[in-house]
Amino acid sequence: MKLKFAVASLLAAVSMSSFAADQTIVLDADGTASFIGTPTLLEGGSDVLTFTGLAAGTYEVLITLSGQYLSFNQDLTTLNGSNDGVWTATSGSIKKTVSFGSVDATTTSPFVLNLAGVLTDAGKANYSGEISVSPVPEPATYGMLLGGLGIMGFLARRKSKQA
Repeated sequence: MKLKFAVASLLAAVSMSSFAADQTIVLDADGTASFIGTPTLLEGGSDVLTFTGLAAGTYEVLITLSGQYLSFNQDLTTLNGSNDGVWTATSGSIKKTVSFGSVDATTTSPFVLNLAGVLTDAGKANYSGEISVSPVPEPATYGMLLGGLGIMGFLARRKSKQA
């Protein structure tokens, strides 16, 4: 009986390991989170990071990444299925083992980052990153702001004419 359990556990662990790099990350109440690449980095050429925890809406998203012994592919990396020039990748000069990247976009939640790249040394490769999200105001918010400023200007002008 113990042998069957051990074999079943081993098979379950092996079958899960091929998807270990795909993660779901819950954002804090302030719209931030940190993440670290898990084993089997970029297996099959990409990792899928899903960021959840926010109400539906439009958000400004900034994701920063750094990694060692891998190279991010800015042409294949997407946020919510789009690669409209939002990805910036640079390679460091420290023995060409450090890569940096960032995503800066306006999109809707949940956010799905399909991170593509190539490992240069699978035994040493790793990456980590942070995400920061802030809501984008609706056009009505700007209209109310301008209306309020107009009323304040009208009242200030009226008061100065009375004095």
